[in-house]
Amino acid sequence: MKVVYTDNNATTMVAPEVVEAMLPYFTEYYGNPSSMHSFGGQVARKIDNARQQVADILGADPSEIVFTSCGTESDNAAIWGILRANPHKRHIVTSRVEHPAVYNLGKYLAQSGYHVTELGVDSNGMLNLSELADAVREDTAIVSIMYANNETGVIFPIEEIGAIVKQKGSILHTDAVQAVGKIPLNLSKSTIDLLTLSGHKLHAPKGVGALFVRKGITFSPFVIGGHQEKNRRGGTENVPSIIGLGKACELAKKFMNEETTRVKQMRDKLENEILKKAPDPRVNGHKTQRLPNTTNMSFEYVEGEAILLLLNEKGICASSGSACTSGSLEPSHVLRAMGVPFTAVHGSVRLSLSRYNTMEDVDCIIEHLPPIIRRLREISPYGRETKVQEPTARISARA
Repeated sequence: MKVVYTDNNATTMVAPEVVEAMLPYFTEYYGNPSSMHSFGGQVARKIDNARQQVADILGADPSEIVFTSCGTESDNAAIWGILRANPHKRHIVTSRVEHPAVYNLGKYLAQSGYHVTELGVDSNGMLNLSELADAVREDTAIVSIMYANNETGVIFPIEEIGAIVKQKGSILHTDAVQAVGKIPLNLSKSTIDLLTLSGHKLHAPKGVGALFVRKGITFSPFVIGGHQEKNRRGGTENVPSIIGLGKACELAKKFMNEETTRVKQMRDKLENEILKKAPDPRVNGHKTQRLPNTTNMSFEYVEGEAILLLLNEKGICASSGSACTSGSLEPSHVLRAMGVPFTAVHGSVRLSLSRYNTMEDVDCIIEHLPPIIRRLREISPYGRETKVQEPTARISARA
């Protein structure tokens, strides 16, 4: 059975070019980049090259890039690094729709004596900027707002957010794990102070990430150890994966136009056809301010887990939300924050594409998903009691 993989917001396949770039650093070039000898020194130079590749896709300076183990570490390093550097400031501002790496850290900090303000979102998943302006105080150490939501793909107006944060004299961190490689970024002309990315979201391996720390930002290391990463992150570098991340960023920059055109066209066709053919569908998230690869759809009176299981029988890989919360019976905190009705919040499916998907993949999902929804509606006690009319498109997101 052919696998149709549409769970790219959870993780991506490692690009063949990335694998090829990594392989020599498992076997031939295995020296420690911190060593004094030239055998290790040549590896250090390759890390510097990877740092430049990461900086290039961000529009940053290589000296502002810190390699980490993943996006979660980068998020934690950013927030803890600023809090430790500003111990007199005990207030953090974030949102109710953050990835668990930030969302759950906020819960932990609130239980540890910090004051955490969580900003709400509207039915389109968008922030109220006036609420943000009112939330930032003199004792606000950091504002952490994601660039693009991992479940809905909604893109926040991060530069407008940054302008407000700067005016208030605070520091802005953004979790851009889902944005890097999908939409253009230029941190040289940005209000962002710290930015998180993760390798396995853009066709690099799992277990590697990076944190952008703008020059001049006082930052305390999260992982304390040796002098690596200019004393900003201790521990011997994961050389093969760092090389892979650099190559993946180089490729992502090359294929950026494809992400915003061909991938978006596939996403739009998939979404529009499902809206026509499935009973009681809704798109969760802003109609236009979304990542080009992501659609999050809900279907009333069915369970998302059942949809995924039946899709899996057809070889189609999708998800019902963040992979970091899979297995939880609780409905998505993102969709609940958006006010998605109870009848639909459990029946959500996220389909996220990549440049490796084809229109044949899209056609396969269009063929199988609507009949699955109709089948589940027929066996649902709520579905039997509710008259199912001819499919009509109901979109919760409006431009």
